[in-house]
Amino acid sequence: MAKSKAARGRFSSRKEVEVVLRVLRGEDLDVVSREAGRTAATLSEWRDHFLTSGQAGLKSRAADGRDAELARLKALVGDLTMRLELSRETVQRLRGGVPLATGRSTR
Repeated sequence: MAKSKAARGRFSSRKEVEVVLRVLRGEDLDVVSREAGRTAATLSEWRDHFLTSGQAGLKSRAADGRDAELARLKALVGDLTMRLELSRETVQRLRGGVPLATGRSTR
C-alpha cells in the first residue's frame, strides 16, 4: 500500500544525494523512483540540479593573494577616475569663466 505524500515526509539533502547517485550510477530511474516514493520527474529534477551545481562548483576557484591585490587595484582605479573627472570639471569651469565656488563669499 502506497504511503500518502504527507506520510512520506520531506527528504533530507543527504537522502536526495543518495537517490541521485543511484540514478547517475545507472540504476533504472523507474525502479529508484518506486523505491524512493517519488516521481521520476522529481528525480530527474534533482539529478539536473545536482549536475548543474556540480558544474558550477568545478568552475569556481579558490581565493588567493591575487584577489586582495585585485580589489586594492580596482579601488585605486576608481579613486583615480573620480579625481580625473573632478579635475576635468575644474578645468572646464576655469575655461568658461565660471567661478569654482558657488554661493556667497565669506568676506
